[in-house]
Order: sequence, then structure tokens, then C-alpha cells
Amino acid sequence: MTSPRLIAIIGATGAQGIPVVRDLLQSGDYTVRALTRDPSSVRFRELQSFGPVEPVVGTFASENDLRATFRGAWGTFVNIDGFNSGEKTEIYWTIRAYELAIEEGVKFFILGNLDYIYKKSGYKPEFRAGHYDGKGRIGEWILQQNRDNQHRMKAALFTTGPYMEMTISQNTPMAVSVEDGVATWRLPLNDGAVPYVALDDCGYYVKWLFDHPERANGLDLEVSIDHVGAEDLARAFEKVTGHPARSINLSFDDYFGKAWPLDPSRPAGYNADPKDPATMTILQNFSGFWTTWRNSGGNKGVVKRDYKFLDSIHPNRIKSAEEFFRREEEKGVKKGLGTLWERVQPEKIAHILKITEDNRTGKI
Repeated sequence: MTSPRLIAIIGATGAQGIPVVRDLLQSGDYTVRALTRDPSSVRFRELQSFGPVEPVVGTFASENDLRATFRGAWGTFVNIDGFNSGEKTEIYWTIRAYELAIEEGVKFFILGNLDYIYKKSGYKPEFRAGHYDGKGRIGEWILQQNRDNQHRMKAALFTTGPYMEMTISQNTPMAVSVEDGVATWRLPLNDGAVPYVALDDCGYYVKWLFDHPERANGLDLEVSIDHVGAEDLARAFEKVTGHPARSINLSFDDYFGKAWPLDPSRPAGYNADPKDPATMTILQNFSGFWTTWRNSGGNKGVVKRDYKFLDSIHPNRIKSAEEFFRREEEKGVKKGLGTLWERVQPEKIAHILKITEDNRTGKI
């Protein structure tokens, strides 16, 4: 019987990191070490509810802390929060994380990635979204480096997208509001679609990559539930909950600073220097974000997914908005949180993103 392999995780307490830690630990095939600023935090304690998690107290913006996190680990999953750091800082420290992982003898590196949508659009400026392009650039760089370095450390990308949970959580770009008894999404989506990702599936996919290092080496695993339009979202919610739901299409003028009340002039990365000409504002960043989804309807536009391939490696994946909402309904009732309809009421709607929970504060 082989001993469990140690996986070092950067970004463990984020929305994506939590199910990754859960599935790795519950499999019994892996142990986990996590870089954290605060091992007494609610989110880190949640990680420990899945099994023993070794904390390394520090920050991703420290070579010493990164080395301590990687030392002795067989694999690593790295997902730096670009909304904390900003695009430039994320690029630099992800590159250093990759290099230091090689230094410390890590054998398999997985990057928590996003689509390089600026490139996929043909470098059209209206598609620029820093939190996507920052990761996408580094992802391509890592796969390029992997051609020369795979004899020492293999690498793969885990490319996700907006979490489906964000549609039923507080203060996200696609948050629901209950207006006169109707679940309402006010989104600047036109007839496009968002390739949403279910967080519960993320743990399975990342574990699959670690379980199959030879097959996964050099792979960009691009995942999604489905390309979901605004009307699809509302119809699925209504069908599952039995309560009325609707989507209202908006212009950017009616969305930024109004339907989504976050100040659009603030930096997208809250620790980024607003005077730095490389820093994108929320308006600039999320205009590119929504322009991308406006041009991705029907899995035929800028961002596409290979759903047949995803079915082949995860036959039980969540495949539709309706299936996601149905599982959320069952899960919430089982946990004593209430029905899905009850959970989206203003007094009960919860956070899914660490950035909204922390109110865009915190150190790098």
C-alpha cells in the first residue's frame, strides 16, 4: 500500500480551494498542506473539518513562504486570488510559484486558471478582463515551460469560469435579488451565455488531474456545467423552486454602479495601485468580462467547452442549471439551511466568494 501523497495548496480557503481540499482528503490518497494568513479563520477551520490540514502561515507574496509550502510536497495546486493582488502582482507571483516549486522538487503542478479571453477574442480591446487574462497568460507560459521542464515537474491547467453558486450568493456580479416575490437577475448578457462551473465538481476534476499525472501532463482542462443564458437561469430556478423567476437584460450603463452597486471606478484588484496605468477599474475589467459572455452563446463564440470530453472523465458531473439548482435545494434542506427559495431571501442570502465576505479587504 502506497503512502498518501502530500499536496501543497495556495488558495485553499477560497471558494474553489475548499472543495479541492475536501475531495483530496476524503479520498485517503492525499494529505494536504495549505498556505494561509490565519489558521484560526472560519474558512481554515472548515478545511480541517475534512481531515488534518497542515498550515503554513504566510503569504503567496513571499519566496520563503512559498518554499516552505512546497518543500517535501509531491504535487501542488496554485490559485492566487487576482482580485486581492491585481493582475501584475498575480502574474509575477504565479511565475515565481512555478519556479520555486521546481526548486523544491515538486513533481506535479496544477494552476487554477481562467480563459485567456483577450487572446481568444483575437486581441480585441473590448474583451480585455484583467482577472481572466492575467491567469490565462501565465497558464500559456506554464505549458510552454513544461515542454522543457516536465522531466523535473509536470504541469497542467485547471481552467474554470464563473461559479454557478455566484447566481444565488451575495454581492457577486450575477447575484439574484427577490423583488415583489420574484427571483430576479439583472444582467448585461443580451442573448449570450455564461459557461458556469459548479464548485462541487472542482474537487473531482483536480483530484482526477492528480490521479492521472501522465495523461494530465500538458493538459488544459477547461470545465463548465453548460453554457447558460439568462432566460435558462430563470426557467431552471422557477422549475426547481416553484417560485416565479425572471431575467432582465441591461445595458452597461444600467448595470454598473446601479444593478451591481459596487463603485465601478475602484480598482478590480483591491490591493492594486489605482495610480498604476496597468490597473484596470471594475468598469474596465467587467465590461470585458460581460462582453465575453455576450459573445459566447451556444458554445460557439469566444469561450467554448468540450462537453463530451468532460463527460468522459466525469460522467456524474452536473450538466445543467436545473440539475445544479436541484442539488442545491436538496443540499440546503439536508444541512438545515432551508429551501433554495428561502436561502435567496435578502435576510438569508450568503457569501460564496472570499472577496465579498471580506468586503474587498485583506493583505496580499
